[in-house]
Amino acid sequence: MKDCMDTVKKMTLEEKVSCLSGKTSWLTKPIERLTIESVRLCDGPVGLRKQMPNEKSEIEGETIPAVCFPASAGTAASFNREMLYELGETLGNECRGEGIDILLGPAVNIKRGPLCGRNFEYISEDPYLTAELAVAYTDGVQSCGVGVSLKHFAVNNQENRRMVISAEVDERALREIYLQAFEAVVKRSRPWTVMCAYNKVNGVYASENPWLLTQVLRDEWGFDGYVMSDWGAVSNRPEGVKAGLEMEMPSSFGVNDRSVLKAVQEGRLKEEYVDLAVSRLLQIHEKCVSHKKTPSGYDKEKDHAAARRFASESMVLLKNNGVLPLDGTKKIAIIGKMAETPRFQGGGSSHVKAHRVTGFLEALKAEYGHVKFQYAKAYENAEEPLNEELLTQALSAARWADTAIIFTGLPDSFESEGYDRSHIELPKPQNELISRICSVQKDTVVVLHNGSPVAMPWITKAAAVLEAYLGGEAVGEAEADLLFGRINPSAKLAETFPVSLDDCAFHPYFPGYQNTVEYRESIFVGYRYFDTAKKNVLFPFGYGLSYTTFGYSNLNIDRSRWEEKHEVEVTCRVTNTGERAGAEVLQLYVVSPKGRCFRPMQELKGFEKVFLKAGESKLVMFLLDARAFSCFNIQSGQFEVENGRYLIRVGASSRDTRLYTEVRLTACAITKSGKIDALEAGAEPKRFPAYDSCDLGNISDEEFELLLGHKLSSRFRKEEEEITIDCCLEDAAHTKWGKRIIKLVGRLLKKGVSLGDGGMGDSDITYYSVLQMPFHSFYGMAGVELSEEIIGWLVNLLNNRKVASSLFGLLRTMPGKIKQLN
Repeated sequence: MKDCMDTVKKMTLEEKVSCLSGKTSWLTKPIERLTIESVRLCDGPVGLRKQMPNEKSEIEGETIPAVCFPASAGTAASFNREMLYELGETLGNECRGEGIDILLGPAVNIKRGPLCGRNFEYISEDPYLTAELAVAYTDGVQSCGVGVSLKHFAVNNQENRRMVISAEVDERALREIYLQAFEAVVKRSRPWTVMCAYNKVNGVYASENPWLLTQVLRDEWGFDGYVMSDWGAVSNRPEGVKAGLEMEMPSSFGVNDRSVLKAVQEGRLKEEYVDLAVSRLLQIHEKCVSHKKTPSGYDKEKDHAAARRFASESMVLLKNNGVLPLDGTKKIAIIGKMAETPRFQGGGSSHVKAHRVTGFLEALKAEYGHVKFQYAKAYENAEEPLNEELLTQALSAARWADTAIIFTGLPDSFESEGYDRSHIELPKPQNELISRICSVQKDTVVVLHNGSPVAMPWITKAAAVLEAYLGGEAVGEAEADLLFGRINPSAKLAETFPVSLDDCAFHPYFPGYQNTVEYRESIFVGYRYFDTAKKNVLFPFGYGLSYTTFGYSNLNIDRSRWEEKHEVEVTCRVTNTGERAGAEVLQLYVVSPKGRCFRPMQELKGFEKVFLKAGESKLVMFLLDARAFSCFNIQSGQFEVENGRYLIRVGASSRDTRLYTEVRLTACAITKSGKIDALEAGAEPKRFPAYDSCDLGNISDEEFELLLGHKLSSRFRKEEEEITIDCCLEDAAHTKWGKRIIKLVGRLLKKGVSLGDGGMGDSDITYYSVLQMPFHSFYGMAGVELSEEIIGWLVNLLNNRKVASSLFGLLRTMPGKIKQLN
């Protein structure tokens, strides 16, 4: 840091301010006078979305082909730390080969419920599992001398109005659920960068939130990298610098640089904040430059093979009446277009131009040539009503075969970055197809391609179900490996599949209102709610089948180190009692005694994946620290362990625990510095009746405000309120000019004009992004340079104020300017 501060002293104020924003969408600014080089950034968590320079402008152009690995929704189901490390290491090596310095991921936002359009990119509904896998992934990437950007900090759990909405969430839910994975990665893996979220947290934008960016991230957790904004997530840039946001991305074409410079010159922002931000940036830039001296090559075919292995550990066998694994001597009907052209990745910023995609049909022909099969496409578009001719062909193939396999799932339009789902159903024609095939073929296997849970009204009719998630470019090969038994399924669900949305605690409060979304369910996320409220589920958290069976035995607990080190050791034995080699994920849940604060019925606090030959047995050990038994006390502001008996459960899912034992623990407190102290008697805690009884559909404003510690923010804007730079077009939809501009956006998209979707290539994403993007984000996200004067004109226009006629001339030329960039 000292050397960096010496460099800072040599810089002019203008040069320092210039460092605080990007040069382009993917490059930081160089300062040639001081030999400070640009750093290259790249999406994303499941493959490189590197864009090549565009000769026509500084906006990046064509995306290079890259290996597409399984989405995080799938790799999380592996419950395999070693695999996530290898995935990170593979991506890090590819980054080195492509000259990329910082990879934008992992994304560790918690799956509050199944409707978030970006859930495929997130890991789990459980913070402990998310933390463990994110640490492994980060360690893998950074072992190659490439940095990560841990995202999106914080509470970015929906796409609807994500750039303007305020997440109203209590500190206990923040500490125990939504921040835990960030904390673990920062403390254990020291990520080079953290990316702040678009949204506000309790009324303050994440990009200018000193509690998040400085108090928690740096002062408590010891973060020593720099914070960058999500793309366009900057409102008040001087306040962001003061709060701890070092880097604005992408370039705002000098607009926000000028605002920082002016704030310093006018005394509203101390120059020392700028100096500190620049020194943090330079510290990471020096790491990047030092590793550029040793470039690394990589082999796409080798990485494709790795993607296949990762996918085979990421697909969950949900049901099997014995029809699987397939007998290669029997006739098979392959039904559904997704067998030929599978859906293998999600939409949005993580979308990869895949190196080569292998569907099941291609894999079958290449590696199982002896198998007799018929292929029936069954549908052209998964959303369109079934074509009678194609359906007749599918039914005929199903009758001919000994086994039918239906390849189906959610189309791209059903889930993506930029918008949320409104339901958990498959397209109606797909449900109809499955039911019709099952009616003529009792041995029907359903293979699902989706990024988040779906309802299965046909579940009792299907003989087997394989949840393939979004399996990456080798999805078809992995499906063949599992269906034919070359590899034994071992994945477990990292999220609960509900029977209905009405059973979900978050659902009454999602997606919120115009200004806010209220997290009234607090800590009761996923299985924490379903298990506590004793709700029936379609498939529980941690569930997954194998072609073999496992026995659990000999559970022992050792608390001898509790008083000195505050650790508890748990051991048990697992045995493969079947006839095939396989892997089992042992899951350890802690059940806390009823005490001073409301608690979920049980919480995952340990897991181990164990590979066993037939008949083999292994001893498994879990080490639990004080945090495993604690809850966050919002009154004392620390994690605390209460006196009492804690039940330890070990099993195969949250609803299938095989072994039980108890341990009595003495109370202790965990300070924000991580020190363990004696727990002092404090004030009698506040009581929360609805949370104590887990009656989350009937939480009063008064009880939620008591939990929040402040009054609820206003849910809606008043129509007479002035449109400001922090508003979006959707907020102005009631105004004369707002209606006209929204219609114009729709027309432009129908004509195929790109409006700055960052190369994601999806008109739905662009439409919702433009309508819900605050005007302060237009500077960097519009695709062309926009001045403060232009945005000011737009805001005045929406407020029905008189504006200069030259604005209309500019607006008429905008589509042409944008078109030139594509």
